[in-house]
Amino acid sequence: MRKITTLGIDLAKDVFQLHGVDELGAVVLRRQVRRGQLLRTIAQLPPCLVGMEACASAHHWGRQLGRHGHTVRLMSPQFVKPYVKSQKNDPADAEAICEAVQRPSMRFVPLKSFEQQDFQTAHRARQGLMQERTAIINRMRGLLGEYGVILARKPATVRREVPDVLGDAKNDLTVVARELIAELFEHFRDLEQRIARIDAVIERLGSAHETVRRLQTVPGIGLLTATALVAAVGDARAFKNGRQMAAWVGLVPRQISSGGKARLVGITKRGDRYLRTLLIHGARVIATCAERQKRPAHQWLNAVRERRGKQRAYVAQANKNARVAWAVMTSGQSYRAPTTMAA
Repeated sequence: MRKITTLGIDLAKDVFQLHGVDELGAVVLRRQVRRGQLLRTIAQLPPCLVGMEACASAHHWGRQLGRHGHTVRLMSPQFVKPYVKSQKNDPADAEAICEAVQRPSMRFVPLKSFEQQDFQTAHRARQGLMQERTAIINRMRGLLGEYGVILARKPATVRREVPDVLGDAKNDLTVVARELIAELFEHFRDLEQRIARIDAVIERLGSAHETVRRLQTVPGIGLLTATALVAAVGDARAFKNGRQMAAWVGLVPRQISSGGKARLVGITKRGDRYLRTLLIHGARVIATCAERQKRPAHQWLNAVRERRGKQRAYVAQANKNARVAWAVMTSGQSYRAPTTMAA
């Protein structure tokens, strides 16, 4: 059999499609294997370039295949789709992956380490519990509103006021309603305890990580944002500069150009939405302080806010923080505030 130089794998839960070509692009391997057979099949092949879409379990398989001497490259599915020549099916997808991974201009997704995935698992678990807590709060507020009891939406207010509402005999809550609201409130408190435990895990992981500690020296980047950056980015040297990383997060304008006319609209919103949200939240804190304190270092941000509005100022500051974070992650140094700030 001719030597396989490039292999495309269409990942799935149980059935995987392989498509391998030689150095001339001729098809050498086209095969479907079960999950338990994948590693045995790959181990029999000579070291080659392996392409996969960055999807569920891709990082796991990337690490596994790397141990067998293969060079693994992950790609965003949106960049692979244009290479599908016919109708979408597993063989066509594997062939498209095999062709896309050979393109010199292709953009690849770095493999995540176990450390990165620990950070990401903690963040995803926390994010899910936060969303569930918000749903419980909204449910209690809606149900209490039907009995004429108005409840604020902030968790701290809910935590403080619901026991008083349940203990107030003068409101119109029935016995059944009090029992059910008490059950929801108990679930709310259980979620808060779980969130607190995950926060403790993130703090423990972050305190032991040098890059996380350095990132926290950047204004607007706290523990959550720093650990989320490490989880999502890993080695920031994969980006040529800070602007590329900001673009990867989706914090740069989207371009719609035609006929020689350049037009910039809203931000692209590409990449990790959760990370982008954290960066913008941190930027909002900086913008609020800049508006109140009016320091020389805040002159640029205040000028952007006055000229373009608050929301654009938040995004501009988040973009700047992403670039600064890239510099901190690649230089191995902590953040140093500039002595002067350009207007």
